[in-house]
Formats: sequence, C-alpha cells, structure tokens
Amino acid sequence: MKLFNLNDPGWGRGGQNQNDDSRGKPDPSSGPPDLDEVWRDFSRRLNSLFGRRGGGRGPRPPSGGGLPSLPGPSPRFVLLLVVAAVLLWLASGFMIVQEGQVSVVTRFGQYVKTLNPGLQWRLPYPIEAAQPVNIAQLRTFEVGFRGSSRNKVLSESLMLTNDENIVDVQFVVQYRLLPDGAPAYLFNTSQPDESVRQAAETAMREIVGRKPMDFVLYSGRTEVASEVQALAQSILDRYKTGIQISTVAIQNVQPPEQVQAAFDDAVKAGQDRERQINEGNAYASKVIPESEGQAARMIQESEGYSAKVIGQAQGDTSRFDSIAAEYAKAPGVTRERLYLETMQDILSDSAKIMIDAPVGNNMLYLPLDKIMGQAARTAGGSSSSGSRDAGSSGGSAPAAAGGAQAAQGQSGSGRASQRGVPSGLDGLMTSPYSN
Repeated sequence: MKLFNLNDPGWGRGGQNQNDDSRGKPDPSSGPPDLDEVWRDFSRRLNSLFGRRGGGRGPRPPSGGGLPSLPGPSPRFVLLLVVAAVLLWLASGFMIVQEGQVSVVTRFGQYVKTLNPGLQWRLPYPIEAAQPVNIAQLRTFEVGFRGSSRNKVLSESLMLTNDENIVDVQFVVQYRLLPDGAPAYLFNTSQPDESVRQAAETAMREIVGRKPMDFVLYSGRTEVASEVQALAQSILDRYKTGIQISTVAIQNVQPPEQVQAAFDDAVKAGQDRERQINEGNAYASKVIPESEGQAARMIQESEGYSAKVIGQAQGDTSRFDSIAAEYAKAPGVTRERLYLETMQDILSDSAKIMIDAPVGNNMLYLPLDKIMGQAARTAGGSSSSGSRDAGSSGGSAPAAAGGAQAAQGQSGSGRASQRGVPSGLDGLMTSPYSN
C-alpha cells in the first residue's frame, strides 16, 4: 500500500512525475491539491479495505468541472451495515417496567398484552408501542371542597335529602387500578379520572336523597359512606373502567350556612330530648326488674300458700273420712276418743296441771320442774310426728281430766307423748284409776 503525504505536491495527480526527483520539493508556482483527486484516493483505499479489488485510479473527471463519479460500496459492507442496524432496532425493544407499574403494549394501535414489572421485550417502534401505567398509586380527589373544608364548592356539596332538606356534604374518594385493569383504564373511557369523580358524586346524591336529614347528619355517616362506595363501584364496573374504589370518607356534613343558627337550636332541643329519653330508660331499667322480682316472689308465695292450703284441706278430708269410718263402727268409743284428744290438745299448751282423784285427802307430790323440763324436751320431737291415726292403735285413749276412765295405758301414753304431755304425768293421771 502506498501512502501519500498531503504536503506532497504530486499527491492526487494520478502518479505523474513519479520519477521526478523534484516531487519532494515544494513547487511555489503550484496551487492547492485537487479535491477530486483526494476523494478518489480516499475511495480507492476504502474499497481496498473491504475487499474490492482491481480498483485503479480511474479516469479523471473532465476539467470542465462537475461532480466526480463515486465508486459503488462493497456488498459485504452494506450487509454489515444492515445487520448492525437491524440488531440496534431489535435491541430498542428491550425495556424495564418499574415496580408497581405495568406496561400496556399495542401493535399498530391495537392492544396486544400487558407486561409485568421487570426486564421485558416487545417489538420495537413502529410495530409495537408500550405505555406504562402505575397500578400501585392510590389516587385521591375531593368532592365539595378543595384542600380545606372552608374552600367549599357549593355546586358539588349541596344535596337534597328525603325530607326535602338541603345538606352540605364534603367527602373524599380514594381509588386505584385493578391489577388487570390497565387496558380498560386506558382504552374504555376517554377521561377515567373524571369518570370516577362523576360516579362518586352521582352515587352520593342518590344515597343522600333516600335518607332523612338527621340520619345523614348524625347516626348514618358510616352507612351512607359504605352505600356510596358500593353504588359508585357498580357504576364503574358497568362501564368497565378497570378502577377499584378503596375508600369513601365523609369529611363534613352540615346544613347550609344561612340556617345554621336555627339548626343549632333544633340540635340542642334534640339533644335534650335524647337525654330525657335516656334518663327514662335508665329509670325503667331500674324499676322494671324490681317489679318483676316482686311479682315473681308474690306468685311463688301464692303458689306455696295454695299448695299448703290444698294439702291441709286434703289431709283434713282424709282424716275426717277415716274418723267417719271409725265412727260408723263404734260411735260411742269414737266420740269419747275425740273428746279426749281435744282436751289433750287444749291442756298440752297449758302450764297448769289438773288432777281429778276420788280421794280428796290424798296429798300428791308432783315434781313440776322435772315434768316441765321433760315436756320441753319432748316437744321438739313430737312436733315432727303429726300422726293422729286413732284406728292404728287398736285401743282407746288414756284418761286426762274430768273423771274420765282410762282404757289402755300403753296407747294413751304414746298419744300423750305425741301431744306434748309427759309420760310421767300421764302415769300419775291414770294411777288413781288403776286401783
């Protein structure tokens, strides 16, 4: 390869005067180098680098001027350029989708697929285009105010209730995109964010229009917010917006400012009414259980008394029936026995002792202190035994007072012990008749 120096005056002259020794010396009369020759030299060397052979100096262009004819490029060089361009074009299809985002891919404007976060590839532009969408972002907008509750937007906040009252409702809506809702968010609606605002405001007006004013102002805020969220979400799903409403929070609900003073008086009266109702409920909660307890106690006492009277009447009836049967068998004996039992019942509770003896001069010594102590001790045991069945003894009762004659001492002493009369006194009372 032959190299030429730019300072050589013979460079670009087609190799003329090559044997001239004076070519290394500058010729002061010669002008600047010929640019056409320089370009041909450069093209010839470029062709030799890419394998084109036989490239000579070529004919010189006419001296009359005009553009020189350039040699054609090598096919290998063109191929390399094409391959490099294709590789660069394909490499432009690689992209990185950020965390919390998805990339919606369209091919000639038609939706094709959705790329998840990470390193992804799609066909380069202009075949396919990718549009990133943030699905993790929590979007928020305000209805009825802007920034602060004092900056009201009355056209959005004034709403009519079911009882034909006007309330000022200010609320905040938060929403985000569904994981697979990015294509619907981009293509199904022209202004998806504005659609959410209109759907939320429409749902709030519809729900407030169904409720009375007091319910919206006080007890029903949470219920109204939940119903608005459900209704707005159904509207957005109907239009397939790919949006999910996360929260509907009512910030402030109040009557219009023009009637605020009158409404405060009404609220105070309502609070007094609620206080009195609560006091009445507290008093009722105290009195009603006590009355119910007293009523239950009286009912139980009545039932116990009824059972006692009925049982006593049934016992008396049964006793009377048994006495009547014995009286029919032996009227005299039964009459005598009834008389003695009656007198025994009467005298058993008396502290005096009456003795009827045929001998008036006999002096009887009675240990009254021992007899009364014994009677007190036997009274406890005798109270548990209420048997007065006279027919089971098989004999007559002992004599007690009034000059009655004794029939059987053993049965009489047993009956006396049951009636509270000491057995020793009974023996003393029956001893005069035993002689």
